[in-house]
Amino acid sequence: MSYIYLKKETKTQSRKKKKYLSLIFLICGLSLLGFVTIPIIKFQIQYSTNLKQIINPLSLKSYNQNYSVLGDNTDYTQLSNWFTEDSKKSNNNLSNNDNGGKYFLSIPKLNIKDATVIIGSSDLKNSLIQYPQTALPGQLGNTVIFGHSVLPQFFNPKSYISIFATLHTLKIGDEVIINYDGSEYKYIVSEMFEVKADDFSVLQQRYDDKTISIITCSPPGTYLRRLVVRAEIAL
Repeated sequence: MSYIYLKKETKTQSRKKKKYLSLIFLICGLSLLGFVTIPIIKFQIQYSTNLKQIINPLSLKSYNQNYSVLGDNTDYTQLSNWFTEDSKKSNNNLSNNDNGGKYFLSIPKLNIKDATVIIGSSDLKNSLIQYPQTALPGQLGNTVIFGHSVLPQFFNPKSYISIFATLHTLKIGDEVIINYDGSEYKYIVSEMFEVKADDFSVLQQRYDDKTISIITCSPPGTYLRRLVVRAEIAL
């Protein structure tokens, strides 16, 4: 009969294993933190500083309330949760009276093709949404379209959860194409800016031009502000 002798692990070896294991967890944690924060910091440095800041909240009281930049338990895939209670009381346009109509939006630069836009819906998981009682495509006024965004590294032009994650990379002069009621309308990006989360000025209607306003959360993956890309119809 043969015997195998196993050397008992020393305390020094045990400490080394724990040390290496702790180091691995630390590296993984820092990597995960960098994965989330680096795109936000990059956005702030590379894009946000170049955006026009419109600071015109309708409710300073509601804006000053504590809330999480990265989100809380609120379901932000529902458009009705994008606005503060004070703002919703003064802007009661989100009704079911405008539900039912739909059309399609394409942004060639972002590889977004024929994304469905539903008028008056609230579920951003299934489509883009045109805010009710804003101008229809091709009409005088401001067509206001909302879409969801996540961290840019998760961008997928075919997913409505991430569809506007790279919206901030558009530039003045880029095209937005809308197919509505059998007609194609081409819009040219004319300005990009940010507003506070409870600023309803982006819904204002002016009837001396035909414009669209595409809105998503900013920086991507957070709920701190709103990015607005405004485009004018090409004549």
